[in-house]
Amino acid sequence: MANIAEGALAPDFILPRNGGGTVSLEEFRGKTVVLFFYPKDDTSGCTAESIAFTALKDAFAGVGAVVIGLSPDSVKKHDKFAKKYELSVILAADEEKAVLNAYGVWVEKSMYGRKYMGVERTTVLIGPDGRVRKIWEKVKVPGHAEEVLAAARALAQGERE
Repeated sequence: MANIAEGALAPDFILPRNGGGTVSLEEFRGKTVVLFFYPKDDTSGCTAESIAFTALKDAFAGVGAVVIGLSPDSVKKHDKFAKKYELSVILAADEEKAVLNAYGVWVEKSMYGRKYMGVERTTVLIGPDGRVRKIWEKVKVPGHAEEVLAAARALAQGERE
């Protein structure tokens, strides 16, 4: 992920979100933000990841963190996805791929020798000051949400000291 680095100011955004309205990074200044980029609604890995973050939503809130999932799918797809799996995390729609590009997660991928553009599953932990604190690239879903929660918890502890 060439576009951002730990310690850098996270690129701000305003995007349409599931349930109507918009979501922006600026509105959560002063809180920790977990931004997880995923390829596509209603696919096995993305569903498992979104369910895992939803299951831990209250624990994230307990350490002052908000969770936002972001993919190039439409709000309509996000609404259907959230309803089907009872997801309570925010799902942002980046159909223009501006935010995906700003964070460097819209990349060339290859499957069975075929090259195509897609989202590299990545999670970014953004501190209350808007700076990138940790980046997980090429995320493997099992145990990932718990690992991110541990980092958010550690960040909250550090902020209080």
